[in-house]
Amino acid sequence: MNKIILLFLIALVGCNSQSVFNFTKNDEGIELLENGNPVFFYQRKTKLNSLQHPANNYIHPLYCLNGDTLTEAFPEDHPHHRGIFWAWTQVYSDTVDIANSWALENFTNKISNIEYNLTDSSAVLKTTLFWESPLYKNSTPFVKEKATITTCKSNSNSRIIDFEISLLALVPKISIGGSNNEKGYGGFSLRLHKNKNLIFTSEAGKVKPKKLQIKAGPWMDFSADFGEKNEVCGVTLLCDSNNPNYPQPWILRQEKSMQNVVFPGRERILLSTEKPLVLKYRLVVHKDEVK
Repeated sequence: MNKIILLFLIALVGCNSQSVFNFTKNDEGIELLENGNPVFFYQRKTKLNSLQHPANNYIHPLYCLNGDTLTEAFPEDHPHHRGIFWAWTQVYSDTVDIANSWALENFTNKISNIEYNLTDSSAVLKTTLFWESPLYKNSTPFVKEKATITTCKSNSNSRIIDFEISLLALVPKISIGGSNNEKGYGGFSLRLHKNKNLIFTSEAGKVKPKKLQIKAGPWMDFSADFGEKNEVCGVTLLCDSNNPNYPQPWILRQEKSMQNVVFPGRERILLSTEKPLVLKYRLVVHKDEVK
């Protein structure tokens, strides 16, 4: 895929028409199919990782157009990583540390509602859930989270999936932040399959991951041969220009492949009880490598 095509996808707002989507439910969650082929699976039911920490409200697997699996969940090196997820290591009530939603410590997502809607051009999954912690008033909910995941009809080369995440504090003085160190990681993240040949590309060209944050612009592409078909495919993560701190920095990893667009960083921010914090991201799942 060349950059001209990628820039077109970035600018694309609507979805193409005449698509055939289908949601299927089971005890674990909801799978989205397009023309009978899997797109992604949303994990509704709480699962325990190897550390016995509860995890739900994430997407895994996310599939390439050729059917290869892009993501992984609960890897041995970081058992709290889970496909596509958004989370923060610092969750505070005033000056008190009450949860770590990144590592799933003292934290529970209580899902209250899931809706989905199908049109000729898109499939929309909407979730409403509440953040709880045993360290906050006997697990009284303290944040209301809403997410809208909109998948557009794929073409021969790509598929667009848009995420809108809304966070509203239910009580005053709730704050969130990334890791309390130089990395500052936290926010919207992709745990991709380990791949020593993973290629990173931004608007300035090829990128080499570093230990600390990288400023590389508003989008990053991750491409490799993820399966057994010897076919390169990938996913581009784009930040909406209305996001706070735009363009956000990146934490990138080559083999232990957690890719994070950092928000808000090490310094915590207060969540409002009146106006929700809204974060928007776009994934472009595509064939071939971005060049």
